[in-house]
Amino acid sequence: MRRSILVLVLLLLLPTAAAAGGAVLYDLPRPIDPKGDYLIYLHGRIIEEEGPRPTSPRFGVYEYRQILDTFAGRGFTVVSEARPKGTDVAAYAKKVAGQVRALLAAGVPPERIAVVGFSKGGGITLAAAALLREQPKVRFVSLAGCGGGRKLDLPHPILSLYDAADDLSGSCGEGFSAAPARTPFEHREIVLHVGRGHGTFYRPDPAWVEPVVSWLKGRS
Repeated sequence: MRRSILVLVLLLLLPTAAAAGGAVLYDLPRPIDPKGDYLIYLHGRIIEEEGPRPTSPRFGVYEYRQILDTFAGRGFTVVSEARPKGTDVAAYAKKVAGQVRALLAAGVPPERIAVVGFSKGGGITLAAAALLREQPKVRFVSLAGCGGGRKLDLPHPILSLYDAADDLSGSCGEGFSAAPARTPFEHREIVLHVGRGHGTFYRPDPAWVEPVVSWLKGRS
């Protein structure tokens, strides 16, 4: 009970802070500024299990808040929440797809909307992309979120990043290559050599943050 109360307090505090140049929110802003750049960030499973600042015996502290603030500091309005334990991937992907559609309905250009997910969040990201086939210009980023030979027949610009030392997740390349070549947008993958495996994405390391921001801002 005491731990649950502490987690609730931490979650209530999360949206109150904003980084210079952007903001960090639980949900979409009201009203929605159609000129903004929006980034929906989907965290890894460990936060579902242990709360918003968990520690992995193997990878250390997951600096969730620092990651959100880093993207906000680069000018994005960041939308993210700590999901409850046992969140269903398909159900949450529907929620994310609904958020994207709400942004589009408010007049935000699709090129200014990105969904970025790590690990389980990466799986949700790709599931949301599958629900948004009618919006091929919305951008998606999978951070160590691929594996299992998943076929990624998705008509969106998709960026995949993973660390070469990762033994929990791997390349999206097989899924990209198995999909029919009918998307006009780029499916790109970057292999990092940070050496921390899955833990590479536990903190806002420039090794992955910079290529993600550059790709999103480029809108090529």
